[in-house]
Amino acid sequence: MKNKILLTGDRPTGPLHIGHYAGSIKNRIEMQKEFETFIMVADAQAITDNYDNVAKIRENVYEVVADYLACGIDPAQANIFVQSMIPELPELTQYLLNLVSINRIGHNPTVKAESRQKGYEESVPAGFYLYPIFQVADIIAFDADVVPVGRDQAPMLELARDVAGKFNAQYGDSILVEPEALFPEMVINLPGIDGNKMSKSLGNAIYLKDSREVIAKKMKKMKSDPTRASISDPGDPDKAIAFTYLDIFDKDVEGVAQLKKEYRAGGLGDGVIKQRALEVVDAFIAPIRKRREEIIADTALIEKVLAAGTAAAREKSHKTLKRCKEAMGLNYDFLSLVTS
Repeated sequence: MKNKILLTGDRPTGPLHIGHYAGSIKNRIEMQKEFETFIMVADAQAITDNYDNVAKIRENVYEVVADYLACGIDPAQANIFVQSMIPELPELTQYLLNLVSINRIGHNPTVKAESRQKGYEESVPAGFYLYPIFQVADIIAFDADVVPVGRDQAPMLELARDVAGKFNAQYGDSILVEPEALFPEMVINLPGIDGNKMSKSLGNAIYLKDSREVIAKKMKKMKSDPTRASISDPGDPDKAIAFTYLDIFDKDVEGVAQLKKEYRAGGLGDGVIKQRALEVVDAFIAPIRKRREEIIADTALIEKVLAAGTAAAREKSHKTLKRCKEAMGLNYDFLSLVTS
């Protein structure tokens, strides 16, 4: 499968949390063995709604890469690169914008939902509004055969397929790869401590760099079954977030099952469940945290990884852009007169 290309990535708006690990990084560690892998640190995309704090984006590029390496992303198998260092991407975006309507972008459910969440209403920044087509260019530039996504991101892949198909129909067959969505079988949507989707912006995340003390404080705030008036009352494990963490990280399946039985019967305090969740989550994060501390202190190592990955990404995207421009007839050669 190494002859197939996979593209994925993250916005560097903060360090990564255990929701990232459960939902994507764990799968990437396995997929990097099977595919030619490009992992994009999407700093340019992150600026679309962080234009007033670009320094935060730059700082978190290093944080995200440290998380990748500490978790097991192998730079010998995966090209980790910085989006803004690939000038071919905005140029390709300029050409692809002509193949999609404003109306189509506006109906993208992610754009609509995030615009409401951010309170943009009628004042949506153009960069943010158009980011779906920037994502399409990111995918197309690397001839990505597959892009691992959640079901909610399927419309973005469908847009990429449509744009690549229109380009091929207009300028020649098989110039651009029409990517396929890859829905990993073991995607885990780990909730935040408040029960909502784990998110840096909501402040409900447990980060891969968190100390035991920090994790303990967050666990105490973890949402429990709101219908229980006292410990003696029966509880619903499905409404207690700590049980979700035990289901994912606790290897003692029978022990967790017994705790659920006692919780349903009443008499088992939430503090007991949260303490056990603290133990298993900290045991999982501890080795990652230790490796991460060493990596984040070695700026030269991070930059070496990014230099190699970005060089490979430049080479790949340049070939795609050159192929596109030749198909469109934008392959002028008069500059040779200046250099001759």
